[in-house]
Amino acid sequence: MKKSLVALALMGAFGGAYAQSSVVIYGTLDAGVQKTTNTANTATQITKRDNNKLGFRGVEDLGSGLKALFQLEIRYEPDTGVIESTTRPLFQGQSRVGLQGAFGTVRLGRGLTAYQESTIAFEPWSGLPNVAGYQTNLQVAGYTSDPLSAAGNSGNRFSNAIWWNSPVWNGFQLNVNVASKEANGSPAIIGRGTAAAPQYGANAMASANPYSISATYTNGPFAAMLATERNAIETKLWSMAASYKPTTALKLMATYTKQDLEHTVAVNNEVDAWVLGANYTVGPGKFLFGYGQKSPDGQLKTKQISVGYEYSLSARTYLYVDLASKKTPLTATATSDVNQKHYALGIHHNF
Repeated sequence: MKKSLVALALMGAFGGAYAQSSVVIYGTLDAGVQKTTNTANTATQITKRDNNKLGFRGVEDLGSGLKALFQLEIRYEPDTGVIESTTRPLFQGQSRVGLQGAFGTVRLGRGLTAYQESTIAFEPWSGLPNVAGYQTNLQVAGYTSDPLSAAGNSGNRFSNAIWWNSPVWNGFQLNVNVASKEANGSPAIIGRGTAAAPQYGANAMASANPYSISATYTNGPFAAMLATERNAIETKLWSMAASYKPTTALKLMATYTKQDLEHTVAVNNEVDAWVLGANYTVGPGKFLFGYGQKSPDGQLKTKQISVGYEYSLSARTYLYVDLASKKTPLTATATSDVNQKHYALGIHHNF
């Protein structure tokens, strides 16, 4: 009895030693049939619209308003069951640990950059990396956050990095992200050099610390974002975005992005891009619409229009149809473009 009372007293005095914790297992299964014309592979394929993932995230209450956080996320291919791209890390999606308190949230590891994490709220396909969407090409002006990782790695994340997300002050939040200069197994990047003497050799370190900053603001039906980022080869990006919901069913979105490649490209080193989008919900269905253009200096423009429809079977499962038409040059030096048509039908399930 006395031991129990002593234990209770100690728990009261040192509550952090017996802190409450929770771990959630979550994931996505997405598979469909799709076809895209005028590409390297025009065959009808069983493939995905979204990244398929298996994740683990947890939080531990340390007391006094302080919490410990972690998140790990594996990516895989739904048609074969293999890990997503053999060159990518096991926890390709995310591997971060950190603390949260009155100061905001601090995390270390690998994950979406502050800019890439913020901009998906202003894209009509919510940043899904599918052909009909805009986030991986037009919305980010073809920019990559991580050019010095292994070939085939995702281009919208930092590894070896630290994140700080401020508390939300009257709808305003600041998100800051800085990465180290560590080498991550990249192939050579010729840049302003030559094939014999590339500007960045294989497995090169960054020439400057990559950073990413975004500021977001939400006030009722209105939201906005300003962001800037510099990657490991000193390509710079600036972006602004806004959304407005005139009714609960309708969301309107717009983004503008400029990319500066002067550090590695001598001429024609700027790229501008803009995207307009809308989502409209009717009962269990949601319509998606987007139009965008990308204008690299000295190259032909890319123009894309996409429409989609999602029908919810439940809170976690929906069917989808995507149609898109894109006029794009096949290479940076092409003097004519091709018209690519995209068709997709599939099912998406969250667990």
